[in-house]
Amino acid sequence: MAVLKVITKEDPRLRRKTVEVKEVTPEIRRLVKDMTDTMYAANGVGLAATQVGESKRIAVVDVGEGLIVLINPEITASGGTVVYEEGCLSVPGYFAEVERSSWVTVRARDLKFRQVVIEATGMLAHALQHEIDHLDGTLYVDKADPLTLKKGDSKR
Repeated sequence: MAVLKVITKEDPRLRRKTVEVKEVTPEIRRLVKDMTDTMYAANGVGLAATQVGESKRIAVVDVGEGLIVLINPEITASGGTVVYEEGCLSVPGYFAEVERSSWVTVRARDLKFRQVVIEATGMLAHALQHEIDHLDGTLYVDKADPLTLKKGDSKR
């Protein structure tokens, strides 16, 4: 098990737009495994490559329904609105309410570089949007209601 260092909000690498992955190489497989180990070790529900200093368009998500690996993800459809309290491994110890789409359709590649389409609602939709934002250089605090930002444990 390899646990990577998660960079925090002061690091300018979090604000960079990531580069598309052209193929799944042994290096990419290792990065995905290490990101997954890091996410689980930190009790997170998602982790983007930018959060471990890699400018690759890769994210992993597990909201309790099993691991989802996303290579080159993009939101192709969305709708509705919902507010959830969010936290982030790159903004440790802080939580805030964020309004996002209540449902999303995401197109991505899996570890075999096959195209997958994920239709999500609830916490999974929220987590997918959060991680894809990371890949575009956006942090949840950019979208959070500043009046709800607080230090401490999340309600979830």
